[in-house]
Amino acid sequence: MSEHIHYVTDDTFEAEVLQSSLPVLLDFWAEWCGPCKMVAPILEELAEQYAGRLKIAKLDVDNNPASPAKFSVRSIPTLILFKNGNVEATKIGALPKSQLAAFIDSHL
Repeated sequence: MSEHIHYVTDDTFEAEVLQSSLPVLLDFWAEWCGPCKMVAPILEELAEQYAGRLKIAKLDVDNNPASPAKFSVRSIPTLILFKNGNVEATKIGALPKSQLAAFIDSHL
């Protein structure tokens, strides 16, 4: 677990994501999900790389069903970039670091 990754629940979602002063890249994931485990170390690297410019957060879909339902998350990992409380962009599936960084850069 990285100190740069924020863990969000349905209860903390509004404060951590929607009211964040920084853009938030939220990873909807589950413990049993293989592709989620593949993307986790990449997100930790990016969280360090973008510290101060972007908050990277994770939400466990099994323990927090309300938030994924609200944003129509049907498969995981789903990465949603929030800016000023609004959905800016979405990526579904595990991506290599270069593609994920390009995705972030294009929306920051």
